[in-house]
Amino acid sequence: MTPTDSDTLIINARPYRLPKRPTVAITIDGCDPRYIDDALDRGLMPRLAEMLRSGGSYGVGLGQMPSFTNTNNMSIVTGGPPVVHGLPGNHYLAPTGEEVQLSDPSFLRAPSIHAELQRAGKKVLLVTAKDKLRRLLAHGDVPATSAEKAHEHALPAYGVDDILALVGRRNPGPYEWDMSHYGIEIGIAVSKRAGLMDLMYLSTTDFVQHAEGPGGEMSDRYLRRFDDLLGELLDLGYVVGMVADHGMNDKHHADGTARVHYLEDVLAAAGVTDAHVILPITDPYVVHHGALGSFAWVHVSEDQIETARQAISDLDGIEEVFTRAESAVIYQHPTDRIGDLSVASDARTALGKSASKHDLSVLSGPLRSHGGRHEQIVPIIVSHPLAPDYADQLRIGAKNSDIHHLLLNGVAQ
Repeated sequence: MTPTDSDTLIINARPYRLPKRPTVAITIDGCDPRYIDDALDRGLMPRLAEMLRSGGSYGVGLGQMPSFTNTNNMSIVTGGPPVVHGLPGNHYLAPTGEEVQLSDPSFLRAPSIHAELQRAGKKVLLVTAKDKLRRLLAHGDVPATSAEKAHEHALPAYGVDDILALVGRRNPGPYEWDMSHYGIEIGIAVSKRAGLMDLMYLSTTDFVQHAEGPGGEMSDRYLRRFDDLLGELLDLGYVVGMVADHGMNDKHHADGTARVHYLEDVLAAAGVTDAHVILPITDPYVVHHGALGSFAWVHVSEDQIETARQAISDLDGIEEVFTRAESAVIYQHPTDRIGDLSVASDARTALGKSASKHDLSVLSGPLRSHGGRHEQIVPIIVSHPLAPDYADQLRIGAKNSDIHHLLLNGVAQ
């Protein structure tokens, strides 16, 4: 399954054919496969259903761990695990002892596929819903914008001075149901203005998925509109790939209260006095999840590691507690940006720092979140027929970081 023709680039140790057909990859933030399955069963996405009947492929694969946004988006655009691109979370404990957002391009340790294709003379564009991803995706001088800040940005590479005027409506905020669609609308509008892209990347936001599971009124509206936009991309002539960065699960009790283990409180009760818990889900969008997810790092002195590990392992709902060295192998993480312990919980359990450090009143409803193994399961969809070897790869379980491999190498050019 390795392309060998002269129109192939090696990017982050993987081969990618230069696109000969306009191609777009879409990351549907927080889209557990259950959303897609339910939408197809109830006829909410007729263009997707038609696409699959006409030779498209739909498989279920794995995202990266932890199942968070920055980690997985960067794996998708670089084609490699976190140890390649350097971002094992949205947030980490810097060597200075300060908690830092991993949103600056200086943290990246690998180029994106789009940056390398642009260097090869190809026409590329990246559009994200959340502005926190824009600078990361733009690394390498790639034309990029965000739906969230479209009113502040232009796309001079494609002659666009006013994105809002080009799209024809104002951009929604991060807590509106259709901000994801606005990002796709930007991609469509720029394609109509400047011509189809050789490779375009569109990344959405998961506000809707944090708020509702499959079958919710807002979720249904979101998927119907997404299907309309998918149809527009197909009608323009794009080969389309769709994947998720992570899934989503309820993390609350039957009465709606959050089901959370506050690890600093647990460790203090066990006599661990110097622990610093990092929640790598942490980002500016607190209404989504209140910084509560199913993965955490614990920084602790060497003499208290085993005590801390045992105290956390004893908690109901904890599935994995690995040391730094174990995590680097199991999760393919860079050792200098993770904790002394990596902790993952089950589908119904979230992890926090201490009860006093989380204001759950900011949540828009009962806690739904991600970060663990159970949100690692994602849909992987390709609009056009795949060559047999690539179809087999998708059937037996690809990763979300394989989507450009499937699109550029597996679809007939």
